[in-house]
Amino acid sequence: MGNPEASCAPPPLAGSQAGLPYSNLTSAPPNNCSAPSHIYQDSIALPWKVLLAVVLALITLATTLSNAFVIATVYRTRKLHTPANYLIASLAVTDLLVSILVMPISTMYTVTGRWTLGQALCDFWLSSDITCCTASIMHLCVIALDRYWAITDAVGYSAKRTPRRAAGMIALVWGFSICISLPPFFWRQAKAEEEVLDCLVNTDHVLYTVYSTVGAFYLPTLLLIALYGRIYVEARSRILKQTPNRTGKRLTRAQLITDSPGSTSSVTSINSRAPEVPSESGSPVYVNQVKVRVSDALLEKKKLMAARERKATKTLGVILGAFIVCWLPFFIISLVMPICQDACWFHVAIFDFFNWLGYLNSLINPIIYTMSNEDFKQAFHKLIRFKCTT
Repeated sequence: MGNPEASCAPPPLAGSQAGLPYSNLTSAPPNNCSAPSHIYQDSIALPWKVLLAVVLALITLATTLSNAFVIATVYRTRKLHTPANYLIASLAVTDLLVSILVMPISTMYTVTGRWTLGQALCDFWLSSDITCCTASIMHLCVIALDRYWAITDAVGYSAKRTPRRAAGMIALVWGFSICISLPPFFWRQAKAEEEVLDCLVNTDHVLYTVYSTVGAFYLPTLLLIALYGRIYVEARSRILKQTPNRTGKRLTRAQLITDSPGSTSSVTSINSRAPEVPSESGSPVYVNQVKVRVSDALLEKKKLMAARERKATKTLGVILGAFIVCWLPFFIISLVMPICQDACWFHVAIFDFFNWLGYLNSLINPIIYTMSNEDFKQAFHKLIRFKCTT
């Protein structure tokens, strides 16, 4: 027979990011284990703990300030009062809640490895963590869906793209997030009078783990890939349409000469594509009483539009890439660990790292969605100048 403590589960994960019964990753110790045998934070020197606390606090502060600036910018700038920007502002509100309700407590829990705040605050923190992080992910989906409809059905959707519709989409996001976060608390067996050493959702319901991880991440990820794929295809087709097919041709402006015999006093202009006609004298060339003047204005406009389409396409790639990098590692472990159970094991520090990598997405969101928008950047600069002068 082996050492009985060898069958003990590793110590609990500091936090239950995005909500799921992530206690399954580090379930409560078996009956022959009265408490976790090891808390890895105890082996970390004090200076390193202080450094870790400072780094996590700075991430929390940056997340709070960046999302608060997005909300203030949308509120103070009338030009940004559009349904699409309301969705971005709602995402900022959700990420702001993550930085206020979840990340400070998670900082304490990650640094110490022990829960000392009691059962009531534990329940509040877990429900906030689950609901807000899931809502943040779902906001990315409704923003992508709004952009997809705006691009593929620009005329028809413009009439439907109202603030009321945006409010309805936001309400659906929060409703779905609550549905993801509530079930674990119906079967929670922890008692308020017992001493709470760990704050996690203790459950062995594998079906709920599958339901929650699929609903909160895997389905939204597939939806985002499909939507941004279609948006990329549409943007690419527009770029190809706006790019001249052949070289050696220049956009020209042809104007009918009004002083020719039999002409009226009105002037008729048409846009055409014609090769340059050389003239030895340098005077305008007359072909069938039409004076041709070379003009590249329309060509430059199309080049500018194509450049904007390329920038928007790259932005989509950054958005999707950042989302997957931040969330995929955590959700892979969230789904695999409850299924393989004793056959799989990861150090708790890895869980904590993936936990905070997911939180980091709440800092990245306002940077990507606003810095890629010229209207937002101009509004940011005006708001900063206003703050500095007051």
